Amino acid sequence: MPTPPLSSHAAAHFRWNVENRVGFVQLNRPDRKNPLTLESYAELRDLFRALVYEREVRAVVFSGAGGNFCSGGDVHEIIGPLTKMAMPELLDFTRMTGDLVRAIRACPQVVVAAVDGVCAGAGAIIAMASDIRLGTTATRTAFLFTRVGLAGCDMGACAILPRLIGQGRAAELLISGRVMTAEEGLAWGFFSRLLPPDQLLEAAEAIAVQCASGPTFAYAMTKNMLNQEWSMGLDQAIEAEAQAQAICMKTEDFKRAFDAFAAKAMPEFVGR
Repeated sequence: MPTPPLSSHAAAHFRWNVENRVGFVQLNRPDRKNPLTLESYAELRDLFRALVYEREVRAVVFSGAGGNFCSGGDVHEIIGPLTKMAMPELLDFTRMTGDLVRAIRACPQVVVAAVDGVCAGAGAIIAMASDIRLGTTATRTAFLFTRVGLAGCDMGACAILPRLIGQGRAAELLISGRVMTAEEGLAWGFFSRLLPPDQLLEAAEAIAVQCASGPTFAYAMTKNMLNQEWSMGLDQAIEAEAQAQAICMKTEDFKRAFDAFAAKAMPEFVGR
């Protein structure tokens, strides 16, 4: 039996809707600054896993309601129960949270994080795992795991964050757990842009709509190679990119781009 399209999916633990081929994920517990629960972790993981097979959704915007992105794991619904779990259960949980990052990185859609206000703990990880991050001058990002007695190496932070902002800066943030200001995040390359809060979602949506109407196969290939080339030497990377580019040269979008250029028109991409 075919799986129903994600455009008709009714999320239980966050807001999810699709418009103009863009999927919008919004954490929606604004009274608590949008913390994650065991259930929302799992549902987010499953959503991003399903996006691998989704054709109607071509880009994703991830945001939080009420002027904050995400305050991390809920103290009462996650942190408290974790203190009572045995090691096998704890490992199940930490693997599940890591699987959310894997799913965000593995989905072919460009994921744009619209980050306002508090962006802490697992919220900072979700922003980190996204492809493009927009912030506001009010954004405060903290990888605060060491401040609660945990290692800073959570959900791939020690692999991804140094590649975004540099080893030394990542080490300071992951060891100290201190807040990275919006201005630091912009200067260090964590954020692409800072915007007024009332323009943040509009800007994120504009990027996502542009991606959704573009050569999405080529975007997915770019995202895939950015992931794969972390573990390659230069010679391997050049060969892998040669193969990836040759594949893209056989797509309909590549031919459409040439035909449009020859006709002095704008290409209409179809994502294949």
